[in-house]
Amino acid sequence: MSDLAKGITRKGEGFAGTTWNILGQVYFPKATCDSAFAFETNSDPGQFVPVHVHPTQDEFILVQEGELDLKLDGVWSKAKAGDLVRMPRGVPHGYFNKSDKPARALFWVSPAGKLEDLFKALHDLSDTAEVVRLSALHEVDFLPPEANE
Repeated sequence: MSDLAKGITRKGEGFAGTTWNILGQVYFPKATCDSAFAFETNSDPGQFVPVHVHPTQDEFILVQEGELDLKLDGVWSKAKAGDLVRMPRGVPHGYFNKSDKPARALFWVSPAGKLEDLFKALHDLSDTAEVVRLSALHEVDFLPPEANE
């Protein structure tokens, strides 16, 4: 069982100095324990995470800078700086930076599950088929590409 470590993870830094590059997006782990895993994403214009499902985790996004277009349970919406997005387990969702400016957001899942291990496995991979395969092994299931339309 992992307990939450006390302390501060600074803006633009990852817990214990960790940074991940996942298909060109920069991820910083912010906090991790059995009950939750928090991470910051930095998405340049045009970057996205396709529609997928977490069958065992609730997920949240707090948009900190910029805006994100979201497909949540088949419906498109927009989240701007200061907005909190709630994505219950089992609900298909994806996020897309369709703007012309970078976006930064704090994500967290509960319980932590296998997501941190997935991000470690995905660091610096460029083969999307391998990303999808590894994700399924870590309880993240990507939908077919047409789900992103």
